[in-house]
Amino acid sequence: MEPHVQRQLFRHNKQITTTSGLCPNYLQVNMLTLPYDYAFEFLLFCNRNPKSCPIIEVLEPGVWSPVTAEADIRTDLPKYHIYEHGRLVGEELSIKHYWRDDLVTFLIGCSFTFEKALLENNIRLLHQEQNKVVPMYKTNIECHSSGIFKGNMVVSMRALEKDQIDKAIKITSQFSNSHGSPVHVGNPEEIGIEDINQPDYGESIKFENHRVPVFWACGVTPQNICLNAKPSLAISHAPGHMLITDQLEKLRA
Repeated sequence: MEPHVQRQLFRHNKQITTTSGLCPNYLQVNMLTLPYDYAFEFLLFCNRNPKSCPIIEVLEPGVWSPVTAEADIRTDLPKYHIYEHGRLVGEELSIKHYWRDDLVTFLIGCSFTFEKALLENNIRLLHQEQNKVVPMYKTNIECHSSGIFKGNMVVSMRALEKDQIDKAIKITSQFSNSHGSPVHVGNPEEIGIEDINQPDYGESIKFENHRVPVFWACGVTPQNICLNAKPSLAISHAPGHMLITDQLEKLRA
């Protein structure tokens, strides 16, 4: 399905689902929208943490149509999260009634973009096979702070066969705009994850013991950071529910 067709389904609430595996040739992005007063400090945070927050596009205050997609960011994601003063206060299918002229939107690369390349190299993705939102975890990996924006990285996990890990690292390292290579392979406790079966975001998946958990930096990191920063308002994609752009995926060494 072409991205504009898929976005129409989301816009009219005809489909509400994780975007993993949808429109596989196209760049997917995380979204965070903040009042203008917070925008510069958050932009600096992203520049200091390009692994977890690779910026694809920043929209001017009040602008809701990005360059990377002929879309309305207020309606064309399948699901949104609303935060006020560091608290999750709602989950919405549209954010039109929250929209203000001072809101600045950041579109940040997403690891869903490189999943097609993994599948083409016969690397199975269990969250897609099990129709689950990819599991995501808070870690003890500290981000570089910027003003009020400080805290730890969130990672997404894919459980891989041991003999496919090196191939997966080589493939994903080419997608620098979509988090690139993994940040950790193996023991989740080393990065502060106590129970692999209890993700902080997304859904738990079932995988055999011979598979190894591999962790990539995740664009849900800004949501985790906003829980600490407590801006008056923050609007994001619901984890796993991205904006699908019209931009074809790009490889960068």
